Parts: sequence; C-alpha cells; structure tokens
Amino acid sequence: MARYKNTRLFRKNKKNYYATTIYKKVEEKNSDNYFISQEGDRCDNLAVRFYGNASLWWFIAKVNNLTSMNIPAGTSLRIPTSIENTTGF
Repeated sequence: MARYKNTRLFRKNKKNYYATTIYKKVEEKNSDNYFISQEGDRCDNLAVRFYGNASLWWFIAKVNNLTSMNIPAGTSLRIPTSIENTTGF
C-alpha cells in the first residue's frame, strides 16, 4: 500500500514533485486501541507492533496530530485497528 498512490506527480526543472496529498478523516471506532506512551516510544515502533509495518508510522502520527516520530512519554494515543484510510486522494 503506497502512501502517495493517488497523489498527483508533476515535473519541474527536471525534478519530480508530489502535489499535496489529502487524506480522509479517520473516524473513531469502538475497535480502536488506546495507548499511553512510555519513554522511548516512537511511531515507527508502534506501527510495527500494531500493523506489522514500520512504514505506516506516519498514519499513527496523523491520527494523533503528532509532528514528529518521537512521542513524549505520557501521551495518550489512538491506534486505529483499520488502515483503510492510508491512501490519499
């Protein structure tokens, strides 16, 4: 599953660029996992733990409005069980 699968690609000065990717809102569901981060937790490690794929770290960051892969200890996180909204348009 490619993160930029549906994102428009354009070329400028012999370089490829992606347009801005728009993602659907990830609705809260009863099946979502909730997690309190501990010292040293990072989005990529949590993506491996919950999804089996470190490259989905950005999805956890997006859902929780994080701006970094590193997560401050004590942060309450929502981890969606479904990764159906991981492709943009």
